[in-house]
Amino acid sequence: MTDTTTTFDLGPQARIIARLADGVRDGQLGHATPCPGCAVGNLLAHLTGLSVAFRDAARKDLGPTTDTPPDAAAPEPGPHWRADLAAALDALVAAWRDPAARTGMTRAGGVDLSGEVAAAVVADELVIHGWDLARATGQSYDPDPAALSAAYGFLSAAADAGSGAGPFGPVVPVPPDAPLLDRALGLSGRDPGWTPRS
Repeated sequence: MTDTTTTFDLGPQARIIARLADGVRDGQLGHATPCPGCAVGNLLAHLTGLSVAFRDAARKDLGPTTDTPPDAAAPEPGPHWRADLAAALDALVAAWRDPAARTGMTRAGGVDLSGEVAAAVVADELVIHGWDLARATGQSYDPDPAALSAAYGFLSAAADAGSGAGPFGPVVPVPPDAPLLDRALGLSGRDPGWTPRS
């Protein structure tokens, strides 16, 4: 199983998310994504919100942003969503570059967890939602290897092999020799073969 405690930089994966967001056309905001209940616009707003929440989790600045449960209603994108997302991603990366972010306990999504685990969780969010966004908008996607490794480690550790349940719902079976991204997607409850017409 991949070690979730390996130190990694969120910067490369955040840049991938920013590139994908720049490639979204306004007419695609209402398109379906592999993320249940989220259109492209909702997903972009969610990425902004989670970036702010995990920025605050890194700073141990606990409050409304870190207490919002992950199953809250899908947010709507604001009029300046591109700039808002870019700024949130920059602040997220800077916050997690502080070594203190990975020490002690923090909170995200209303759940208390260690800084090390929180780092893996946010890597998972960026990797999986990056794929959601790329697949929904017809863009290429090659996640940062270090972030993907951390995401897979978190998902593997959180999955209940006996029940077939992952941290985000039922696991989608994927061959053990499939690419690491596909295996991570399966553990997240995604079908790696999802297309906008499926």
